Amino acid sequence: MNTAMRENTTINAKKVLIMGLDNSGKTSIVLCLKGVKKLSSFSSLNPTRGFKINKFQALGSEYSIWDFGGQEQFREGYLNDFQTHIKETNKFIYVLDIQDQERFDISLDYLDKIVILLRKHKVNTDFSIFLHKYDPDLEFPNKEFSDKVFPDLIRDIKELIPNDFIYQIFKTSIYTVFQKLGI
Repeated sequence: MNTAMRENTTINAKKVLIMGLDNSGKTSIVLCLKGVKKLSSFSSLNPTRGFKINKFQALGSEYSIWDFGGQEQFREGYLNDFQTHIKETNKFIYVLDIQDQERFDISLDYLDKIVILLRKHKVNTDFSIFLHKYDPDLEFPNKEFSDKVFPDLIRDIKELIPNDFIYQIFKTSIYTVFQKLGI
């Protein structure tokens, strides 16, 4: 492939931003998007420091996936520089670890700040919320979670997002090799 074609392909890459708290599974989702299916690849992941851009081709398109580390020390910086990062974004994915109930409030607060910035900067992009780590063995041994906590979480998400903001919520898991179940 000549240089001009390579540059043109990069320019036309679909830009996807993935954000959420640390340990929510963002990098695992990126591996799934890249087609990685070996579970051993997921066990040796290290936390993302800052953000990492993953470029690859799949399904006849080129993708540029921006994986933002979710540690507290980085989150405020992303929000302060949000307008720079969000430029030319085709899809935004917010990842919430449903197995980390103790940090739901922190995650929902971060999601709220992101939605406020998207609206402030009039960003019109495809927006999805992945309720991640919805693993097959979680359907759901903890009946309290399935009967009370999960519906409350969905309600809390819907309450913080304005009615005119278009988004989708999915249950996701690496164990189903990136099966998305709509809610």
